[in-house]
Amino acid sequence: MGNKLYGKTAIVTGVLRLQGIGAAICKELAKQGADIFFTYWSDYHQGTNIEAKKEEPHTLKNHIGQFGVRCDHMELDLSDPQAASALLSTVKERLGNPHILINNACYSRDDSFEDITAESLDAHYFINLRATTLLSSRFAKQFQEQIGGRIINLTSGQSLGPMTGEISYAITKGAIETLTYTLSAAVAHKGITVNAVNPGPTDSGWINDQLKKELLPRFPFGRIGQPEDTARLIAFLASDEAEWITGQIIHSEGGFRR
Repeated sequence: MGNKLYGKTAIVTGVLRLQGIGAAICKELAKQGADIFFTYWSDYHQGTNIEAKKEEPHTLKNHIGQFGVRCDHMELDLSDPQAASALLSTVKERLGNPHILINNACYSRDDSFEDITAESLDAHYFINLRATTLLSSRFAKQFQEQIGGRIINLTSGQSLGPMTGEISYAITKGAIETLTYTLSAAVAHKGITVNAVNPGPTDSGWINDQLKKELLPRFPFGRIGQPEDTARLIAFLASDEAEWITGQIIHSEGGFRR
């Protein structure tokens, strides 16, 4: 275990499955000494081919505790306009003021120009853009340390090419890049850096055998990205060593060829 993040408290949103990127981020930050508060939403995967067991968040909390750090969590619907304020108040009450915010939660359902609906667009907007913006804003407003604040967003490389079968997802997540470099300039005076990470295709439970077979030749290292690859980069960006990095969209895709 390291101690680069000792004394820091990190919020990680969208942590439901043990195999997911969010869980890997929590474990890596905890390994580096950070106290962890994560959110999850049990109904997220309804209607998809991805399963999540109800006990997984509690299992993760116990696992994180083995690193000798504090850990707590709450179920939270981030589409609620009051969710950001409720989350920050709860974190402060249970673990103290947070230093690190990882906006990992997202909403993703396939839609095209032929079948996109207002309901689908709204569902993506509420989580991917509105919740991320409101939570980042509230986090920056309450941050009083003057140095060491971190906001790290997750994106999916929407600026690198079209995603024609995921229009609502593409446009709402694509806006996160603009939010990242705009907010980074706005909150720099408070000692907060703001960056975004695009992990590329990552084997976090949604890649079946057929898709894996199609993707593998496009990775020059001969393997598909793992949640731990993303987690290590985010832990670095959260550390003091990354204090001069802000407003950046980091495409950490292992050389993935589109």
